[in-house]
Amino acid sequence: MTDGRTPDDLIPAPEITLLAERIAAVQLRITDAALRAGRDPADVELIAVSKTQDAATVAAAYVAGLHLFGENRVEEATAKAQAVAALLAPQPSPAWHMVGHLQSRKAGDVLPWASMVHSIESEKLAQRLSRLCAEQSHELRVLIEVNVSGEESKYGVRPTELAALAELVGGLPGLRLEGLMTVAPIAADPEAVRPVFAGLRALREDLAQRLPQLNLRCLSMGMTDDFEVAIEEGATLVRIGRAIFGERTV
Repeated sequence: MTDGRTPDDLIPAPEITLLAERIAAVQLRITDAALRAGRDPADVELIAVSKTQDAATVAAAYVAGLHLFGENRVEEATAKAQAVAALLAPQPSPAWHMVGHLQSRKAGDVLPWASMVHSIESEKLAQRLSRLCAEQSHELRVLIEVNVSGEESKYGVRPTELAALAELVGGLPGLRLEGLMTVAPIAADPEAVRPVFAGLRALREDLAQRLPQLNLRCLSMGMTDDFEVAIEEGATLVRIGRAIFGERTV
């Protein structure tokens, strides 16, 4: 460390203990929701959304048992991934997913750190990522973001445009299309957004019939307030921030 502090100074034991307790509680809820739906809990992967969390907190969550993190902002994530890797060395670095909106002009900035991008929503973005991946002999796992709810404030392709975009993305070099993602509306009752999650599952099933050459195994849906309903409707990736890190202060 350049300032004389050790990793132990930056990752205090009480913080690790608190995070471990929260992670265990979330994992238990994931297990219970999967079992209610007759699913194997191992088929649901937890992504800890670390937006606004500093590198030391992410490193503490890694030590507490999490090895997959999601980021929403390219600039923040690029610096954070490097800082976390330095804190944890010589341990392996965690895996990172880009779960937020991605502008095509910033597409190249995700390649050094993201193993998956959840937010493909246009031909322009997909083609730019494909070109950059091909130039670097790199393969990137991707999901198409679908605006299932139809909210104007949400990103994502319209359901009626999904098949055409999926066919394009599925054939682009350097990209491996693995499924779909959606962001549900905020609702006081998680049951109110169940149709959104069921809708994404139905879209995936329809795509699987139209494009059988693709392995669309992933459904990224569900956050802190609604992930149990999302799991009951087929989520394979849940994006959890607040239930692990607490309320954001910035």
